[in-house]
Amino acid sequence: MLELTGASMAAHCPGGVERVGGQLPPTSPGPPFEAPSRTEGSAERKLCMHMRARWWVTPVLLLATSTAAAQSGDWTTYGGNDWNQRYSQLKAINTANVSQMVPRMMFQTGIAKLGSFENTPIVSNGVMYVTTPYNTAMAYDLATKKELWRYEHKLGTTIYCCGPNNRGVAIHGGAHVYMGTLDAHLVALDGKSGKVLWDKEVADPAFGYSITHAPLIIGDNVIVGVSGGEYGIRGHVTAYNAMTGDQVWRWYSIPAPKGDPTFDEKAPNGWTGTWATKAEEADLHRDIAKEKADSATHADAWQRGGGGVWMTPAYDKESNSIFVAVGNPSPDLDGSLRPGDNLYTDCVVAIDATSGKTKWYYQTVPHDVWDLDAVSPPVVATVGGKKVVVHAGKTGWVYVLDAANGKLVRKSDAFVPQENMFALPTPEGTRMLPGANGGSEWSPIAIDPSLNYAFVAALHQPMHYKVHSAPWEKGRLWLGSAFVAIPGEEQYGLFSAVDLRTGKIAWQNKVPQPMMGGSLATAGGLTFTGEGNGNFNAYNSKTGKLLWQFNAGAGCNSAPMTFTHKGEQFIAVACGGNFQISYPLGDALMVFGLPAKAGAMKQ
Repeated sequence: MLELTGASMAAHCPGGVERVGGQLPPTSPGPPFEAPSRTEGSAERKLCMHMRARWWVTPVLLLATSTAAAQSGDWTTYGGNDWNQRYSQLKAINTANVSQMVPRMMFQTGIAKLGSFENTPIVSNGVMYVTTPYNTAMAYDLATKKELWRYEHKLGTTIYCCGPNNRGVAIHGGAHVYMGTLDAHLVALDGKSGKVLWDKEVADPAFGYSITHAPLIIGDNVIVGVSGGEYGIRGHVTAYNAMTGDQVWRWYSIPAPKGDPTFDEKAPNGWTGTWATKAEEADLHRDIAKEKADSATHADAWQRGGGGVWMTPAYDKESNSIFVAVGNPSPDLDGSLRPGDNLYTDCVVAIDATSGKTKWYYQTVPHDVWDLDAVSPPVVATVGGKKVVVHAGKTGWVYVLDAANGKLVRKSDAFVPQENMFALPTPEGTRMLPGANGGSEWSPIAIDPSLNYAFVAALHQPMHYKVHSAPWEKGRLWLGSAFVAIPGEEQYGLFSAVDLRTGKIAWQNKVPQPMMGGSLATAGGLTFTGEGNGNFNAYNSKTGKLLWQFNAGAGCNSAPMTFTHKGEQFIAVACGGNFQISYPLGDALMVFGLPAKAGAMKQ
């Protein structure tokens, strides 16, 4: 995935590198721009022994708090529950009273450097956990509104394409907290004190590896993927033992050829795939003969194949499957250096949660040269009696896949304008919509199971694709082409309800700016999402009617969540803007609720 927009690559992200100690470059409004081309000693062993002694009861705790997180009144996973549905059974706030909703709490993180505040907070046992763009983690006591602890990760070299961000933590057994970092570490923290329990480097950040998504807890494992598909990495998802930090398994998002120790039998031809000429019915305009002729010259391209996993996977306990969305191939827009389908890029993939082995994959765009990668996190749902995996694509379609085998059940109508789809880039520039940032980008969808609607926040940003080529260099941005905004053309956002039973658009609302952040649905008949201008909105889930709106000043460009505290329901959203598309920055975590009762006011 590539999310490059703003005033200037040179000003915002020179070489794609942001190093500790530097100041955050200023942002300015404007259209999208053209992108240029430890040794483990006795101390650690003692710590592990200590941790094992403390954590042996956690599996029992986990069973009590995992799959029904959103139902219990707490919000204990990034996606609200294991299925990533971002749906809550809470309904104290509903269509009849949401117009009365007011700010009830505001947590200002007070960080020194601002960035894309994309966090979804976690709430467990009266404590809210928040992370910031540069990897500060905080715990707040919801009863006192006071900060309990703060951990500031000491970042080393950080290389990332798309602005500093962190989308949240995972919590294990209700007591231990995990955060991925911009320098590609996974850090385990004590939930009560914030003290570091262990710290593992997941991948070498000097090559462009980073972690921005919230980890996922499955049993006693912590699951985390890496970003960096714009730098010629080889992406992967790794399971670590939550107690010791030991690696349990690693799944590579770029399958190796036969003979390599990491060969994946589900991809017998390695990342080359099957030489697909179409994305379902759409012609990809590939020159398969030339690609095959060039295969020997680029036989090692898979080693730098990209395939970042940007967002938190979904998990289905019944099938013991993890569902991941895999990002773009490397180089991003130059397909001449990477013949083949470039598996598993632009794919939704099912992985066995115990072994880390591939079960199935579905590729939305084989041999992608438009940056239309799979980014928005997969969601498990039941539609028409069938268990499915739902993914909102940058292509502008929602894909509904059979969860058992990955076969396409249906593809929705387009939820953003599409034009000249899959036309090849040229030196002069080829116009194609949706463009490199949209439809859905990384924004998580929410699914209301009572309606079978998926709620999608999307972008409309017309662009030209231009061809140029560049060699790979360690830690340098490697696009292989460029995309530029089309002067004078309108950019805007679309918030859509997609009927998963039919693929039709049930309703759609247009907002003034491209949307990035995600949504939340509740049993109160409400769907929440934010805008770059600071608006935070509540819609009637069935009709799409705007029922309530609050402007927070800075952009509300994160996925909201809901929880209960002392018998009241609250809605929370991080409103700190977005670095990459120059929305107003800030550091406020807003918490809304119905007006406090007289008794509550005295607390």
